Amino acid sequence: MMDFLEAVRLVAAPDVLIAIFASAVYGLVVGSLPGLSATMATALLVPVTFWLSPIAAVATIITASAMAIFSGDIPGCLLRIPGTPASAAYTDEAYALTRKGQAELALGAGLWFSAIGGIVGTLSLVLMAPLLAEMALSFSTFEYFWLAFLGLMCATLVARSSPIKAIASMLLGLLVSCIGMENPAGTPRFTFGIPDLLGGIEPIPALVGVFAVSEVMRAMVTPEPPPLPRRKFGSILANQWMLTKKYQWPMWRGNVIGIIIGVLPGAGADMAAWVSYAMSKRFSKEPEKFGTGHPEGLVEAGASNNASLASGWVPSLLFGIPGDTITAIAIGVLYMKGLNPGPTLFTERASSMYALYLIFILANIIMIPLGIVMIRLAASVLRAPRAAVMPVIMLLCAVGAFATGSNLFSVLLVGVFGCLGFVMERNGYPVAALVLGIVMGTMVEQNFITSLIKSDGDILPFFERPVSGVLAAMTFGALLWPLGIWIWNRMQRRRMAAGDATG
Repeated sequence: MMDFLEAVRLVAAPDVLIAIFASAVYGLVVGSLPGLSATMATALLVPVTFWLSPIAAVATIITASAMAIFSGDIPGCLLRIPGTPASAAYTDEAYALTRKGQAELALGAGLWFSAIGGIVGTLSLVLMAPLLAEMALSFSTFEYFWLAFLGLMCATLVARSSPIKAIASMLLGLLVSCIGMENPAGTPRFTFGIPDLLGGIEPIPALVGVFAVSEVMRAMVTPEPPPLPRRKFGSILANQWMLTKKYQWPMWRGNVIGIIIGVLPGAGADMAAWVSYAMSKRFSKEPEKFGTGHPEGLVEAGASNNASLASGWVPSLLFGIPGDTITAIAIGVLYMKGLNPGPTLFTERASSMYALYLIFILANIIMIPLGIVMIRLAASVLRAPRAAVMPVIMLLCAVGAFATGSNLFSVLLVGVFGCLGFVMERNGYPVAALVLGIVMGTMVEQNFITSLIKSDGDILPFFERPVSGVLAAMTFGALLWPLGIWIWNRMQRRRMAAGDATG
């Protein structure tokens, strides 16, 4: 009880409340601008967190990401251009509703069910994390190695592109994490005689470059979105209670799918939205209405993407393994503020954990009134010329990179990773797998080497311990899954070819 009261005091501090409100407005604006993702909005906040208290810093990340995921629905609904990747799954459905004159219903559903999903996801975080923390206290380096390795494999499984390309991206990230001399042997690796590389490559400049600079480069080669015609909106939340009662099963299914996908390392809100929308269509009683402006898919996918945001913090807080690209950035901020992820965080810093839960709930509650205001101001925000927005983003990237390392080499790194991210995206290589490789590479290597030292070079202990053996089996399953799919498809094609030949 004392920890909870202390958490209330921490969240009620003026600097935290100001940070929540300011980052909410910022997240709503950035998310509603086509092409600017929630991850990029979060990455640009990192320089600001240097001057904030630990709770205020975490509050900005949580609030801005939740708001940006919702407000990405606004340009998708009004212009058929998704504001964030999480909105892309149901953009056509929302736009079809707008063409039928029901823009208020589509935008209201996005807002209402995003808030519900966020609160349900937070409750899952409150229930799951402490229980898993107790189990994690018995983990040794063997279990942590397999857990980190499994996280990398899951990232390749859930990638929407080819699994081979996802594995290649992940391996490139692991290679980047090897740079420098911060390894168990203390030996400089891949530094090429450059002193600035001895300390390795920090994740933050890589993240800012891959997600922010590459977006600016992408904007340079894509046409400007059409201007939004001015229109008056009616009641935004009218009929939402009716939709809640009519589609309560899809809503709860979306929440559950979002929670499960959020816990998977590397999946994130966009994967949750795609899976939930597909599930909604698969199990709907009216599948023929999908694509014509049917709100059922919006209900399920809208609840799912925000539910996954909160549950994505479970592996991040417990093991330092990012649930998605947003929590990959958040882990860097947590370390910077002395809130080192791990099971002991729930025992030694319980009040900070309660404060984090309260911030999640508060962010999803204020999403409703601020979201209504944002929808009514959408015409003004969406008229912001791209030529004015993009230079500001580039300036923030440069300032943020300089602040992380206090040297110009970090700014150069942001530019290099921006070009790398742009080229990878253009060729279908998922940058999320690259980021996970960079963030988790050190964890995989250090736990592997420490385990080998403890076992005197024997690999049997990696498989003999019960939990370690189960995690190893799951990891090899995830590793061999793409190969199994490839063999199955090849056999199916041969069978079909044989059938055609006999026919």
